[in-house]
Amino acid sequence: MSENKNDKTITFSINQLKELEMKDTLKQVYDALVEKGYNPINQIVGYILSEDPTYITSYNNARGLIRKLDRDELMKILVNSYLNNQ
Repeated sequence: MSENKNDKTITFSINQLKELEMKDTLKQVYDALVEKGYNPINQIVGYILSEDPTYITSYNNARGLIRKLDRDELMKILVNSYLNNQ
């Protein structure tokens, strides 16, 4: 019996799902900031460092979206991603 590549099981962890959701949320916030004419990197960093939601525009519910993210988890993912992509 030959093995079909469609027979293989793909593994997916909760951490991967959480990371993808955070990335998607961050991208939505980034896009909203760009659309409103802000420097998205500076604004997101300001929010992460201070937890002050006024760094993020309310346009397209960006402020509400970013407040749902756990800042500590977000920082872990960002640092991990930065160090692993060097």
